Amino acid sequence: MQLALTLVSPDPVAAESAIDPVVQALAGLKARVKEPRPLGQGAIDLLVEASDPAGLKAAVDQVLSGRPVDFCLQPWDGREKGLMIADMDSTIIGCECIDELADFAGVKDQVSIITERSMRGELDFEAALRERVAMLKGLPLGVLQQAYDERVRLNAGARTLVRTMRANGAKAFLVSGGFSFFTSRVAEAAGFNANRANYLDEADGHLAGTVRHPILGREAKLQALKEEAALAGLDLSATLAVGDGANDLAMIGAAGLGVAYRAKPVVAAQAAARVDFADLTALLYFQGYSQSDFVID
Repeated sequence: MQLALTLVSPDPVAAESAIDPVVQALAGLKARVKEPRPLGQGAIDLLVEASDPAGLKAAVDQVLSGRPVDFCLQPWDGREKGLMIADMDSTIIGCECIDELADFAGVKDQVSIITERSMRGELDFEAALRERVAMLKGLPLGVLQQAYDERVRLNAGARTLVRTMRANGAKAFLVSGGFSFFTSRVAEAAGFNANRANYLDEADGHLAGTVRHPILGREAKLQALKEEAALAGLDLSATLAVGDGANDLAMIGAAGLGVAYRAKPVVAAQAAARVDFADLTALLYFQGYSQSDFVID
């Protein structure tokens, strides 16, 4: 079996210094490794011939422990994906929008605790969302735009990731358990094809403290992946899903390549690949893109 092992690090020296110990570990498992191919600053591709991917992954994980290097091990063929489904909060952007709204309402400490527990999979997502939204009741609608302008920023590499994939014929969708007010703006800023999210109810120019049903959560994200893949005529093996929280686990598990980005432990433990150190362009390197292929504008 031909496998692609991709190493990515924000520190090019760390990536380079990891090659020899990784190759030695793979050789010990009777895997054949071809000459490393540089993809860009701090990004290296290795073609590996082996019959035990699970064993190889465990060995690489052990070698890289303590090093600021992310990696992805997957079949060589078919790794360039035709569809990406991405979570928004703490994945494409660097904050949790509901926590930022709660700050304007003076209840951020309470809301943030619930958000963290929900994303760790310790609470039912829908119940936790309703509880947090209820705390926002009475917040003026103008605060949503203020929160977006002052608090929401794309994570490094997000725009390049989306635009490079789209320039190469892939589709990209933002699917969030957050709110449509933010996903619509983030999707436009990053270049996504479209977005799906929850809708906050309004009353007399203020938030009503409720969220429209049905709530978009874990199963809805999985359904979005399946629906968009079917519309694009793609098998799920040709898809990529990325997220950080427990409500992303179903789509991450079903995608051809599921990536945990700066993720909660329950997600990091189950995803096929993790990005803990590099920026979001790591997802391009994982697909075999070179830095020279990146669309940067």
